Order: sequence, then structure tokens, then C-alpha cells
Amino acid sequence: MLRVGLTGGIATGKSTVCDWLAEHGFRVIDADRVAHGLIRKGQSCFDPVVAAFGARILDADGEIDRKSLGEVVFNDPARLQELNALVHPEVIRSILAQLDRLEQSHPLSRAVVDASLMIESGFHKQFKHLIVVSCGVDQQVERLMERNRLSRAQALQRIGLQWPLQAKLPLATVVIDNSGTLEQTRHQVDRLLEKLEAGKATC
Repeated sequence: MLRVGLTGGIATGKSTVCDWLAEHGFRVIDADRVAHGLIRKGQSCFDPVVAAFGARILDADGEIDRKSLGEVVFNDPARLQELNALVHPEVIRSILAQLDRLEQSHPLSRAVVDASLMIESGFHKQFKHLIVVSCGVDQQVERLMERNRLSRAQALQRIGLQWPLQAKLPLATVVIDNSGTLEQTRHQVDRLLEKLEAGKATC
């Protein structure tokens, strides 16, 4: 089974690259979606997160309100680090279990794991192939402002909570530069697929 890790900065275009890989038969595992599932009531991260952040983050149904939680952690790096320490190990465990089940049922399958904090959490060490999707900081800011309806200051703050892209690039086996047109990005993905097929995904 081919297992590929994919990361990059927030709003660099990771989902777009994953969508194209999915078109070519890759099973996409989104770490954010896994995390969202794990903080639901009855799941492994619910009680630890509520114990750490209190009932103020719960909605009327007693579920964790991600917006309320985000307002706490995105304004306090120490609290964000605390949340990540609670959730990341469980996310990694869950994803590895999914990959193992997929490999057992479909040994020749291909999977890509999309995780924004893959390098920060050390999860990238689990993958032979690591794709880093990059673009210019100004593009990140504009895309994040539009996507999440944030001010420029808020967008810069969110970007600043992650490792700089320049620190991630040396760890990549493949870099997808998403600062140009969609056609240019897709061409890079096509080249990546050719290299993966040939077992030479290093550049």
C-alpha cells in the first residue's frame, strides 16, 4: 500500500491537491475531520477537552462548539498547544489504525493523509513520501481572509500559529507550488503522480 503525507500552511491549497489525488484513486484522510469526530460527545477526546477548557465551550446540546473553542485557543498560543497535546496523539492513532485497516482490506490501495500540523506534531515521520503545498504569504492571507471571513490581522495571527512554510519545505520529498494558476498546480500534481507510479517521488 502506498501511504503519502500531505501538509503545508493554512490556505495554501492542500484540499485542492487532495481533490485531484482523489480523482486518481487515492483515499483521502483529512486529519481535521478526524479531530472533529474525536471531540464529539462519547469519543476519546471529548472528556479531556471539556475538563481542560470548561463547560463554556459546550453548545445547547452538550457538544463541543468548535467556534467557541477556537475563540479561546486562537487567541492564546499556550492554550492552543494544550489542545493540540490532548488531541493530536489520538488523531495520529486513529489515522494509523484507518491506514492499517485499509491496507489489510486493499493491499494495493493508495492513501494520502492531509494534516496541517503534520510536521509540528512529528506525524510526518510515519511517511516515506511527504508533499508540502506552498504559496506566497500574501496569497495565504488573501485566501484565508476570503475563506474564513477574517480580517488581515486575524489571518496573519492564524498563519503565525503554524511553522513557517520555509521551515517545512526542506522536509518535503515533493513540493507543490500553488502560487500560480490552477493549471500550473495541476501540472505539478500530474508530475507527482508519474513519480509515485515510478517510485521516484523525490525532488
